[in-house]
Amino acid sequence: MDNRWKTNPGCVYNVSYHIIWCPKYRRKVLTDGIDERLKEILTETATENGWEIGKMEVMPDHVHLFIKATPSDSIAHIVSQLKGKSSFILRQEFSHLKSRLPTMWTRSYYVETIGHISETTILKYIEDQKAK
Repeated sequence: MDNRWKTNPGCVYNVSYHIIWCPKYRRKVLTDGIDERLKEILTETATENGWEIGKMEVMPDHVHLFIKATPSDSIAHIVSQLKGKSSFILRQEFSHLKSRLPTMWTRSYYVETIGHISETTILKYIEDQKAK
């Protein structure tokens, strides 16, 4: 079987999302070590939940994530877990964030479902973000 597909007792699936979200007021706070710590937190959270991060870029004022999940995980749950845990930990470890922002993240996010055909395009797009 093609390695892009996963299975569970009831189905064969390939569930992938491109997610983007920003710090509150789109402040450029994801720098100076916060960006690297955020990557660690997001990777840990994904692993704990059985999700696979295919690509991740943390820009000073937004985050791009390509993530593979299971059919039983709603996108709202995935984003809630990623943003919630990362906000809690970052604001604990980097106390200056508390004075700069009332909350770490905006309430909103962008999500797009990704099929196999467009997966390569999205991965390249995320990879090229740092060059902009």
